[in-house]
Amino acid sequence: MNQPLIDRDQFTESSALTIETITHVHHWNESLFSLKMTRPASFRFRSGEFIMIGLPQENGKPLLRAYSMASPSYADELEFLSIKVQDGPLTSRLQHIKEGDPIYLGKKPTGTLVTDALLPGKRLFMLSTGTGLAPFMSLVRDPEVYGMYDEIIVVHSVRQVADLAYRELLESKLEGDPLLEDEDRERMIYVPTVTREPFRTQGRIQALIDDGRLFEQSKGPQRFIPDDDRVMLCGSMAMIKDHAADLERRGFTEGSNAQPGQFVIERAFVG
Repeated sequence: MNQPLIDRDQFTESSALTIETITHVHHWNESLFSLKMTRPASFRFRSGEFIMIGLPQENGKPLLRAYSMASPSYADELEFLSIKVQDGPLTSRLQHIKEGDPIYLGKKPTGTLVTDALLPGKRLFMLSTGTGLAPFMSLVRDPEVYGMYDEIIVVHSVRQVADLAYRELLESKLEGDPLLEDEDRERMIYVPTVTREPFRTQGRIQALIDDGRLFEQSKGPQRFIPDDDRVMLCGSMAMIKDHAADLERRGFTEGSNAQPGQFVIERAFVG
């Protein structure tokens, strides 16, 4: 698929974008893929943040969308997870990108799915659906996060088993990670669940919360405790709103960078 060319000469040091190079593309299935790109030496971000990436339009202007970094903050490359939308303005083209292709990258990462927006706690639950797993892949590989909590519980709900991106890595408890200690990896708990196919854990996240399956592997209480538990939400707009309302009914307060709380969502993706 032919892509409009990126004119590198139009960018200067003061530009809001840099031009990076795709280093790897992995297609998980027919509807899900991830990509890696070069990382500018000056690019810094907090695990859990997002950035604008994109491609040029026919008129030469950048077409940009917000994507959470799936790579940890110390990685040499930047990694992103995306769905394939056949008529999507950006993803219809981004899914055809290949190694060596240029891509736009913003310079100002931001976001609320960061530990700075949470009060101190004992357990950190990361509840995700679909590509909402991306920021949690960044966080779960960050050694600093393990110094803040006794347990890190990564929950990923998808429709089909093939949609469980990074499943092998998470099931291995991040085996081979260069910066995590063995005791860190043992504190990471992975809870995948599938809604439309047979799997060892089936059902939506709310069902796992209500019947206690979400907490089976935890050494802590078999329910949410507002004083001790912290929750991050990332997924569809409906999922985020439903779980945020449920947490508030349970006595949790939403946090932000300015006012840390007991749970956080990515406001930029919800509106």
